[in-house]
Amino acid sequence: MTATTSDLSAGKHDDSHAAVALEARGLTKVYHMGAVEVQALRGVDIDLYQGELIVLLGPSGSGKSTLLNILGGLDVPTEGKVVFRDHDLSEGGDKALNLYRREHVGFVFQFYNLIPSLTARENVALVTEIATNPMRPEEALELVGLGERLDHFPAQLSGGEQQRVAIARAIAKRPDLLLCDEPTGALDSKTGILVLEAIMRVNEELGTTTALITHNAVIADTAHRVLSFADGRIAGTKVNKTRIRPEELAW
Repeated sequence: MTATTSDLSAGKHDDSHAAVALEARGLTKVYHMGAVEVQALRGVDIDLYQGELIVLLGPSGSGKSTLLNILGGLDVPTEGKVVFRDHDLSEGGDKALNLYRREHVGFVFQFYNLIPSLTARENVALVTEIATNPMRPEEALELVGLGERLDHFPAQLSGGEQQRVAIARAIAKRPDLLLCDEPTGALDSKTGILVLEAIMRVNEELGTTTALITHNAVIADTAHRVLSFADGRIAGTKVNKTRIRPEELAW
């Protein structure tokens, strides 16, 4: 199962000609808790390439969630910049970040954040009603394997199915970037594999640049590229020349 190759000097996935979808330079993030200063990020440089699936791997507190929030426009760095399509996201203020999140970024979190009183179709439609060029809710749910569960409420769905509804909701607006924060963290391995299959299918069929953060090293084998985090820094980069399909994983 270890058909992977380390390459600490490399930074791209298999397609060395892929365009940069998002770049960040010199990112630092400092939190002040009373008299205590916590450095969550310590000068991180990162490029996300068009169409790649990248895993950000590291223990709790290593800075990977902070980085994902900054890349997604949910937070701003103390220092450094994030550039999307030649636009420095730090220059436009809250209005520019809101527009960036709404039109270009889809988020999937560990907890599903579905509205209990709405069906799967209706939960996804909340996004498609405000998106510029959305897919139909039915199409998004079909893509994640829930075409027969359209009219089920969250309470009628398993944890893995609810997470896949959350993925469908995130991709229904056709985002350029899909950012996933521990999407399998609350799931058992069998269910987590189904969720990873849905994320990989979105990446492959829609070409959506996808970043997934996890503390589970096994998941890293499914990615084009893996960035290891420690103490607010990128500690290493690995390129998977041969990737593992989710159904082959076990943890």
